Amino acid sequence: MAQRHPTLDLSPKVSDEIRKTTCYMCACRCGIDVHLKDGRVAYIEGNRDHPVNKGVLCAKGSAGIMQVNAPSRLRAPLRRTGPRGSGQFEEITWEEALQTATDWMAPLRAKAPEKLAFFTGRDQSQSLTSYWAQQFGTPNYAAHGGFCSVNMAVAGITTMGGAFWEFGQPDWERTKLLLLFGVAEDHDSNPIKMGIGRLKARGAKVIGINPVRSGYNAVADDWFGITPGTDGLLILSLVHCLLKAGKIDLPYLAQFTNAPVLVNGDESSPDHGLFLRDDAGKPLVLDRKTRQPVPFDTQGVTPDLAHTYRRAGITHRPVFQHLAERYLSPDYAPEQVAATCGIPAPRIRALAAELARTAFDEAIEIAQPWTDFRGQTHATMTGRPVAMHAMRGISAHSNGFQTARALHLLQILLGTVETPGGFRFKPPYPKPMEAHPRPHASATPGQPLKGPHLGFPQGPEDLALDENGHPQRIDKAFTWENPLSAHGLMHMVIANAHAGDPYRIDTLFLYMANMAWNSSMGTGRVTQMLTDTDPETGDYVIPRIIYSDAYSSEMVAYADLILPDTTYLERHDCISLLDRPISEAEAAADAIRWPVIQPDRDVRGFQSVLIDLGARLDLPGFVTEDGQPKYADYADYITTHQRRPGIGPLMGFRGEGQSTGRGDPNPDQLDRYIAAGGFHTHHIPESAQFYKPWNRAYQDWAVALGLYDSPQPYLFNLWLEPLRKFQRAAEGHGPHQPPDHLRDRIKATMDPLPLWYEPFEEAAIDTEAYPLHALTQRPMAMYHSWGTQNAWLRQVHGENPLYLPTDLWEQHGFTQGDWARVTSPHGTITVPVAHMAALNPSTVWTWNAIGKRKGAWALAPKAPEATRGFLLNHLIHELLPPRGDGHRWANSDPVTGQAAWFDLRVRIEKTAPPKEAQPGFPPISSPVPKGPDALTWKTTP
Repeated sequence: MAQRHPTLDLSPKVSDEIRKTTCYMCACRCGIDVHLKDGRVAYIEGNRDHPVNKGVLCAKGSAGIMQVNAPSRLRAPLRRTGPRGSGQFEEITWEEALQTATDWMAPLRAKAPEKLAFFTGRDQSQSLTSYWAQQFGTPNYAAHGGFCSVNMAVAGITTMGGAFWEFGQPDWERTKLLLLFGVAEDHDSNPIKMGIGRLKARGAKVIGINPVRSGYNAVADDWFGITPGTDGLLILSLVHCLLKAGKIDLPYLAQFTNAPVLVNGDESSPDHGLFLRDDAGKPLVLDRKTRQPVPFDTQGVTPDLAHTYRRAGITHRPVFQHLAERYLSPDYAPEQVAATCGIPAPRIRALAAELARTAFDEAIEIAQPWTDFRGQTHATMTGRPVAMHAMRGISAHSNGFQTARALHLLQILLGTVETPGGFRFKPPYPKPMEAHPRPHASATPGQPLKGPHLGFPQGPEDLALDENGHPQRIDKAFTWENPLSAHGLMHMVIANAHAGDPYRIDTLFLYMANMAWNSSMGTGRVTQMLTDTDPETGDYVIPRIIYSDAYSSEMVAYADLILPDTTYLERHDCISLLDRPISEAEAAADAIRWPVIQPDRDVRGFQSVLIDLGARLDLPGFVTEDGQPKYADYADYITTHQRRPGIGPLMGFRGEGQSTGRGDPNPDQLDRYIAAGGFHTHHIPESAQFYKPWNRAYQDWAVALGLYDSPQPYLFNLWLEPLRKFQRAAEGHGPHQPPDHLRDRIKATMDPLPLWYEPFEEAAIDTEAYPLHALTQRPMAMYHSWGTQNAWLRQVHGENPLYLPTDLWEQHGFTQGDWARVTSPHGTITVPVAHMAALNPSTVWTWNAIGKRKGAWALAPKAPEATRGFLLNHLIHELLPPRGDGHRWANSDPVTGQAAWFDLRVRIEKTAPPKEAQPGFPPISSPVPKGPDALTWKTTP
């Protein structure tokens, strides 16, 4: 008798529709397939055709389903009814909200545009937000890079025309040795994981250089547990070893860098340290054949690295001679730096030898002819298969700019930038520093700024100072305090506005920036600034605060007007070549987001709200000649806006011919992107895929695409002349002079060659009283603070202990479950601790942004994030401790203004477990109710 089996559906239908868009759970910008069932999100998986992730999706991306269903989502525009910080609001209509914002901002634009300070967090629409602020006329605009990545970006762009993160990547297919400096797991995680997997599959070696061995460092073949803030010293010691061994790529240096450029060597000359130039301003090199100085781009020139040139009684030496003289000094010998770096000298020498062996003994060659910018044709492309990648770990120090420059110097000396197997730029980079604008900050009532806010000063004449030498920006960006602050100083805005230094503002307008909590440098102090009132008038010191966010974060409670944003699956976004696209080293690529679902709340995408406000404020570029709104919403802006003729936010499907790069607006452009999977790719010809800054084929391709309007070949800057110009001013030369109290610091830190100096906080405190370094890292399952309210991701990281190294753990007699009191010069916290063996012995660390304030994010009052989770932000200050000279110095990099989060020093002691982590802030009320105990729904029958 036949046995009867039940009928089982072994492959139930997951969804009835799939919509392809772009993830927003971190900065990877991966392609995703959003499965819908009955109009609701049922499942999110990776798009296998996408150039970034090729179908791979991490826990964050998959958890996007919980992000768009989060109980903490704001539901309607809000107006504050109670005191700031109380979280008491009333719902209002969008018309009331937009009219209120207009009524606050219109008088400012007419009389004093600088009274509006507009700063955005980790949004991905900065080409729009910066354009809006420029048209408003306020100088006070920037995004979050000043406390995230500006050291990395500015060091890379000024040195070699591009940087890590969105601007470049290792040559994953050819690299044989990869060095990771200060790389955590949060940023660009899928491409890095995929890349490391490919490296290991073919036997390449990965070395992690990081105080903490987690994530990528945990799977590295070797690990250097460096002392925080000393990466630059280690790198320059490697340079020392390579120079002494003669293991540097001299032909590469002579052809493609300013190593042969002639530098004025007369210390009595006002031009000491500046380049010898021709009448057209081009730097001169000495031709080895004629022994005469000629412009660097002269056809047929063979630049000389060794000989000097004397003119008008002044000796000019090539940059290379200055470089060799500095780094061959015994000060950089491994034995001299080992104790400071925490790395034994033999290991430093071994690492230098491995770099040399891989770069030169294992060099690769591609049989691909190419022609350089001087007209010389090369039969092959030579590769040095050593690649490097770095992140916030080396950037967020007060010496981070020069450390990042040192890392680029190391790459360039080996000849590994833009060669096979090395570091590769991603379009729209490479771009020379000179191709970027200078900053603009002169406000005129009723008028736009005359150019973009952010840029790259070429000398003191480009600083954002008024005729009296006072800062024009509320954050003091582009001043003598931090001249190359190309991302602004968002972490200084609230403190400066509260102090009225350099002036008072009227309205603080923030988007997606949790400045009252995990993005503050001192939470208690910053929230006090947001709520302080004038004792005479009773008015708030910062009169008005407008905030836009999708969620009920800690910052919401401190705003006066809330403009609720959508989640990323409910709006249009543009990942544009005008900002930070999804390009790969072999192709330009951009992408969109689009509303794959519709909001179930009275919310609007912030970008569309900004466009609406632009029209209401009658901003040029946002209204037509007859005063009507120029754009219906952000989707219309993406499609029809042109930054210059033929160049818009998206490069694909332009004009009637559906061309790429240049072309008229196409009303069907977004539909074409949606049909193509949400992205567009334009491949670089094989002859143009390497040597991009000097390759004629690449330069012509970039012009055709619209990345530049004419070829822009340039030399890498081993010697950064703009820094020398600031040094000259500090020495007393020129019409633009710094304040006397800054002269010594400018001379010491703005060196045209990379150098290392002790982090400022270490120099300002008694390090014996605070012997430990304290760091944060972002975990792979979180990105910014919105991840720690996600129902799935909270199960991975619901709380965060402070990790202690073995010797410290045993010295204090800690056991599992213990707590510690941690004290910095700025405050004290009491937190749970855990043991970690693979950790620099003078370092403690924790995950970032896990701790939440009670009442925020719709979390339960007893949620672990609010009771055991904590922030190191409680221990940080935006200013250094007083040092008795009458000045308070910013806790920032002196070149770029990068917030020096990772300079924090602490001491630790065992303590009895409190009921909850300390400090304990009183709960704040929230405009959204507490979430349910179980977040569940059903999308299948």
